[in-house]
Amino acid sequence: MPEMRLNYIFNYSLYSDENETYFSYSLYHPEPITRFSLDVDGRMREFAWLENNQQWNLLWSQPKQFCSILNSCGSFSRCFEDTQSCKCLRGFYPSENQQGHNGGCIRSIPLTCGNGDNKDRFLGIDDVTYPLSAMQQINASNPFPYLGPQISISDENSYKEACLNNCNCSAYAYNTTGHCAIWYGDLLNLQQLSSNYPTGHRIFVKLAASEFNNGKANWLEWIPAIPVVLLVLLTASFFIFRWRKSLKNKGEMEDTRQDILLFDLEMSITSGSNDFSGSENSRKRRKEPAFPLFSFASISIATENFSLENKLGEGGFGPVYKGKLLNGQEIAVKRLSKRSGQGLEELKNETMLIAKLQHRNLVRLLGCCLEQGEKILIYEFMPNKSQDSFLFGTNNDGLLDWGTRVRIIEGIAQGLLYLHQYSRLRIIHRDLKASNILLDSEMNPKISDFGLARMFGDDKLQANTKRIVGTYGYMSPEYAMEGLFSIKSDVFSFGVLLLEIVSGKKNTGFYHSSSLNLIGHAWQFWKGDKVLELVDHRLEDLVSYPMLYRYIQVALLCVQEMAADRPTMSEVVSMLTNELTVLNSPKQPAFSNSNQPSSRPATLSANHITASIMEPR
Repeated sequence: MPEMRLNYIFNYSLYSDENETYFSYSLYHPEPITRFSLDVDGRMREFAWLENNQQWNLLWSQPKQFCSILNSCGSFSRCFEDTQSCKCLRGFYPSENQQGHNGGCIRSIPLTCGNGDNKDRFLGIDDVTYPLSAMQQINASNPFPYLGPQISISDENSYKEACLNNCNCSAYAYNTTGHCAIWYGDLLNLQQLSSNYPTGHRIFVKLAASEFNNGKANWLEWIPAIPVVLLVLLTASFFIFRWRKSLKNKGEMEDTRQDILLFDLEMSITSGSNDFSGSENSRKRRKEPAFPLFSFASISIATENFSLENKLGEGGFGPVYKGKLLNGQEIAVKRLSKRSGQGLEELKNETMLIAKLQHRNLVRLLGCCLEQGEKILIYEFMPNKSQDSFLFGTNNDGLLDWGTRVRIIEGIAQGLLYLHQYSRLRIIHRDLKASNILLDSEMNPKISDFGLARMFGDDKLQANTKRIVGTYGYMSPEYAMEGLFSIKSDVFSFGVLLLEIVSGKKNTGFYHSSSLNLIGHAWQFWKGDKVLELVDHRLEDLVSYPMLYRYIQVALLCVQEMAADRPTMSEVVSMLTNELTVLNSPKQPAFSNSNQPSSRPATLSANHITASIMEPR
């Protein structure tokens, strides 16, 4: 069954032959304590022991639907899944035996098995599943066992007479293909389906003749109910009209749009597609592995029910938690906040992009979870968190020595070069900043958070948008002011990041100095030939002056005001790693003029916050 598909916890196996059918399971890792139960209600359940909470946590149960439980409503009763309720068939009343969910129903009037006017009759019931009982299938190619081989089995009356002539027969079904099914004794697990359900059937249940009253009383019984039915229909029509009209409201239309986007995301993930345009042909053309889907139960166990102790931080998307799978692998769990007005398209975008990218300087996405209304991404865990905690924090002084900073700078450059030039499609990150650079156990950098990234074709150089998203201080001037973005937008962000790594200072936060920001601060030192004064004071005399001078020059080339003047990442990598590469003199960078007006500087985004400027449509 699908619930027993391969996962990170259990290894299931199923055996079946003509004598027996059974399944077994084993743990990939024996440390977790689990138990399996087959309960009196007919359900199978799997539990895992949570040591910290001292309780059993339900991993899965089967069957999940109430009406799928064997004999959930008892005999001669219909089960309704939407209300999880049971209702006796016409001609039956509830039994006093209330064992289980329902004690079933018994006949109001016993069958007569008589002839003439006392002959039993059949009540047709539409849109139901076939019940369980002692059942005999009769195919069109076999002789009819009750009436002999000369009877035409394409005639429904033959089946009807066969059931009437057997006092143990309870019901029969017939379809136009010439197949018949006959049930004996109690009818069990009869589920009522909606009228448009594709697998619904029509069966005929045998009742005593007196239940029908020659067909007269039953029709008269409906006459008092006609006004009530008309009133219900009129009321329903009114509310349907109001509902359709209310869909024109912006808020409800947005909810509908998000539901469609989420459905498209789930279908794209499960089909292994990286095309979210909804094109069936494009999905069929791809034969890629399905994207890993985690159950919400397994993520809840891994994060200890999303405990505060495991919370790593929180951004515009939502909180991020540290987790540990039962196989021992540590993970980072990014959970979309249900209160957030943003994030659904960003989640879809990030899943599509990262799942297809493979580079040592890009964070690895392990899977996602879309159960119970949740939208969760699961990443490899980065034990040293993000770069900004080292650069701008106070608890890790001295840990980022010059050699480590050089390795981080070169790693970020290599990751961007891969996105711009060597990945399947050209990718513009659009939100490169210190908090989006994660560090592994060996302090190697990995670019993360692709929620705002965009893909370009090989022949496309730039694009325009009216929705400006990103982080102030890292945005290029053409993007912040005109909505134009290209690979040179990322180059600008890299230049800002390079200055921050060298100086240990944020780009923003220079409101009480002669410079508007770190870019202007660096430009003043460059013009005054005092670049050594820009270096982080914690590095003292550990910095190689020629390398420092070169790195600052590369950074200033990257933050030049005109996008055409900035180098590509391929050129940047060459400048950083090849001392023989000749560097041009940088022009005055963007946002470096201290006389430029700064509108409400206190509202500029902090390093860890992403800003979105929305415009009306």
